[in-house]
Amino acid sequence: MSNRIDTTFQKLAETNTPAFVAYVAAGDPNLEKSLEIIKGLADAGSDVIELGVPFSDPLADGVVNQLAAERALKAGTTLLKVLQLIRDFRKTHETPIVLFTYLNPIYTYGYEKFHADAAAAGADGVLLLDLPPDEVPFNSELAAREGLKHITLIAPTSPEERIESLAKQSEGFIYALSRTGVTGAQAAPSDAIGATVEKIKQYTDTPVCIGFGINTPEQAKMVGELSDGVVVGSAIVNQVAENADCPDVAAKVAAFATPLIQAAKNQ
Repeated sequence: MSNRIDTTFQKLAETNTPAFVAYVAAGDPNLEKSLEIIKGLADAGSDVIELGVPFSDPLADGVVNQLAAERALKAGTTLLKVLQLIRDFRKTHETPIVLFTYLNPIYTYGYEKFHADAAAAGADGVLLLDLPPDEVPFNSELAAREGLKHITLIAPTSPEERIESLAKQSEGFIYALSRTGVTGAQAAPSDAIGATVEKIKQYTDTPVCIGFGINTPEQAKMVGELSDGVVVGSAIVNQVAENADCPDVAAKVAAFATPLIQAAKNQ
């Protein structure tokens, strides 16, 4: 069975259109509204949904995403409920879902069981932020990958040999960071994006998507012209935070994302 991520990028490549990858924290501000938000983002044209699994110690995240995780946890979101959220989404939508998470909750759940249950629920990939890829060959329990594409994260500070290694083992798409630091929309993307993408593509045909610091249509357009996809997270999460108490929060988030999506795709 083909993976939704691969199918999506293959279709986009036929028209030379970059993907738009939207990140939100699962269960933010609560599970009911979260479902409406990801449906709205999919309907607005997002090609991939990155769904953050709420975690108490999100060390790679800036304050916007940390607070989103905190709101989701306070609303009672658990990994089991995140999987149910995906099942509910799958009743109406086929947009690929990547679970954006840290190793601790997955390891606690059971690494192999997580892969099986997440794939059965309708997830397509996973991005494990704090699992060093070098550790996998030395830990047999981390080798289970069936059902989910493992998305590779490449930083601009990665040395050449590490970029080569990560690129060659990549699946689905590569999430290349536009700059260093934690997640957040407080800084613009780097001017070196084109060079970063070119360097990675020396070693792989896997699509390269760029994220970190993209929060305006102009930035989305620029990044879309230089890569295979645009990842927007904190700017969208901030809209969830600002409209969390509104009954139409999903519509407001979709309205914010739509110009970014259109600009990324040069529509």
